[in-house]
Amino acid sequence: MLNNNIIRQHQALADQGARVDHLMIAEMVAPGSRVLDVGCGDGDLLQLLAASKAVDGRGVELSREKVNACVARGLSVIQGNADVDLDDYPDQAFDYAILSLTIQATLRPKEVLQNLLRIGRRAIVSFPNFGHWKIRADLLFNGRMPMTKNLPEPWYSSPDSHLCTIRDFVELCDLLDAKVEEAVAFNTAGRRLPIKRSMRFNNLFGEKAVFKLRHRAATRDF
Repeated sequence: MLNNNIIRQHQALADQGARVDHLMIAEMVAPGSRVLDVGCGDGDLLQLLAASKAVDGRGVELSREKVNACVARGLSVIQGNADVDLDDYPDQAFDYAILSLTIQATLRPKEVLQNLLRIGRRAIVSFPNFGHWKIRADLLFNGRMPMTKNLPEPWYSSPDSHLCTIRDFVELCDLLDAKVEEAVAFNTAGRRLPIKRSMRFNNLFGEKAVFKLRHRAATRDF
């Protein structure tokens, strides 16, 4: 459970425009750790982690414009593609390898997650849950690809080529021999689902999810 001070701090950050999944990722990161943020966008998460956890952060971003925006903010970010460039990183080069709301947009999500688990002593992944009841209902009653706050683009212009459910992601973790150390499902307002509920409940009512993982063969050092 979060104490009241942390809740108030997160509410203040959320009021300033911080993304809900970024706040939850920040909870999972140890202070002073080395972090690689893959698909870091404009650098909001890296800046949040630097300010709240004093991390040594690095970023990889596909868009040249967003890389330039990150550099202008004083962040250490290079241009790169998660699908092809992560192979060049050495094993356990970082304490955390993070992928926030990006895995569904990769061409090879299985290989990308494998690399995250190899590069980081921990991997943290957030993603929209395609198993949410509103999405199921839209498909059932309208017979069309849904558009929601979490999936705002029409199917023909969406960057999301590999949408998945929470249950799908857990099965992928099992396939890659990844241990789920921490996981939370939540809605767009940031309200968390009861942690003792079943996977079926989380898969039905969670709009997004964040998972902290490690490879079962990796040494547990913190």
